[in-house]
Amino acid sequence: MLKGFKILDLTHRLPGPLAGKILADMGAEVFKIEDQKHKDPFLSGAFSEFDRSFEDWYEELNKKKQIVRLDFKSPTIKEEIREYLKTADGILLSLSPKLKMSLGLDDESLKSLGKPLAVVELEASSSHKKAMHDLNALALTGFLSLHVAHEEEPIVAPPFLPVAGIAFGQQVATQILANMLEATRSKSYVKTVSYLYDTAESVLHPFWSKTLRDQKKTKFLHNGAYPCYSLYRTKDGQYAAIAAVEDKFWTDFIATFNVPLPLEKRFNTDEESFSIVSKIFAKLTADEIEKMAHDKELCLSIVRKIT
Repeated sequence: MLKGFKILDLTHRLPGPLAGKILADMGAEVFKIEDQKHKDPFLSGAFSEFDRSFEDWYEELNKKKQIVRLDFKSPTIKEEIREYLKTADGILLSLSPKLKMSLGLDDESLKSLGKPLAVVELEASSSHKKAMHDLNALALTGFLSLHVAHEEEPIVAPPFLPVAGIAFGQQVATQILANMLEATRSKSYVKTVSYLYDTAESVLHPFWSKTLRDQKKTKFLHNGAYPCYSLYRTKDGQYAAIAAVEDKFWTDFIATFNVPLPLEKRFNTDEESFSIVSKIFAKLTADEIEKMAHDKELCLSIVRKIT
């Protein structure tokens, strides 16, 4: 779909590289330009030093790109970058103002190219002036409140994936495509700034609106409000993920597993209803559950724990 388009990715860590990955997956030629000394923090520096899983993230996010490492302190660096700019259709930027200037990636330098060019710059927030990570964005937007709403433990692990950063990367990919379309249409330089906090607020808001917040509602279908949509431990210590929301799925589920919880009670929120389903799964191994359900449409899957 994007064959023939060239994108320069001058971002690091998660959101920008994810946006670049999405564009590369759609056929764009993506060049990830890094300082040959400092590289990307996921590959070299604080992140990779304490958790090697970030190195795997780096490889997954950037394996379809051409990695270009240049000496950002070189006296010829502006000329080297400009060679890539000559044929670029879009740029993903996440650099300090000083570094943008020294690399020739400031607005004035980019406009001087005199060609259609789309730019998206990544920043933390349009309203909060302090630095932030994914967890901060989720906390400041209020959505992390759902994660801790029913917790009493002194230490609570964060959500299992950086939700805000992933949403941000998707938004940046969408924005650069919109900017490229406008740059082509207007034959001009088009730049916008995308923000982590603002994206989290915009993308997640429909799923916990002001109306729901005012109602102080914290339990929904997707975070365990009803027995028909939850995770249950099996006899051998695995988990069964049941998502039998529709009538036909629940009807077949209770028939297959002899569950004494009729159709009209699958949306009960009382502890007893959850317990009824839990006791059924607790008597069966994961393999037994899969065998009983293999030829049926129950929206039932096994979650196998990492050991």
